[in-house]
Order: sequence, then structure tokens, then C-alpha cells
Amino acid sequence: MALTREEREAFLAEPHIAALAVDAGPGRAPLAVPIWYWYEPGGDVWIMTGRESRKYALISAAGRFTLMVERVEPTVRYVSVEGPVVNTAPATLEGLREISARYLPAEKVDGYVDFAWKNHGEQVVVHMRPERWVSSDLGQV
Repeated sequence: MALTREEREAFLAEPHIAALAVDAGPGRAPLAVPIWYWYEPGGDVWIMTGRESRKYALISAAGRFTLMVERVEPTVRYVSVEGPVVNTAPATLEGLREISARYLPAEKVDGYVDFAWKNHGEQVVVHMRPERWVSSDLGQV
């Protein structure tokens, strides 16, 4: 059964690992990779990625991407959201800390942030405005 707007937005706001998909060009299937993301109901989705990454190059060329999140317990539920890139900006240490704290135990955040800031190269934050949603909870039959 499809989720209501409130249900799908609340589900997307939970800290799932997303599958990001973006057009990879003629003769190629879409690039699909796992990624951390940030979302608050009613707002834009944002991700952080390397400025020199293939992922960022493809997102820049396509001007849009899709995120899909899912769970299997207590019921199979998923939300897929697709939309245009509406803003790109250099990543900040504060943004890295914010998204890291969403996914990591509190005692791991500082160490990860320090390592990532020093070793992952220049990062960018990409904001996507949700335009199209597909959602379902397969346990609601």
C-alpha cells in the first residue's frame, strides 16, 4: 500500500542508508551506489560527495538524481524520491559532523570526521528538491 505524504516524509527522515541512482550516459546503466543523506520533512534532500568523484560528475551532468531507502522489518517498506539539483556548495566541517552524527555512534563521530576531513579530498554538498515519490509498505495488505 502506498504511504501517505506524512508517512513517506517521516520514513525518509529516518537515518537509512540510501541507494543513489543517476544517469550514467548512453550505453550505460544508471550508476547506483550507497550513500548517507539528510532530509527533514518538507525540505530538500542533501548528500555529501567528493568534488572529483564520478558520482558528482554524473549528478552535475544529469542535473538530477534518485534516492531509494528501504527496510525489511517489521514490514517491507520503501521510499524512492527523485528530483532536480537545486544547490551545490562546498562541504563544511560542521556539515560533515552533522551527517556523520546521523549515522555513527556518538563516540565514533569525532574520529571519523577528523579522518574524513583530512583524507577524503574536497567534498561538496548537493541539494535535491523532491519532485516524484514512489513508496509502499508491503505489510499493509
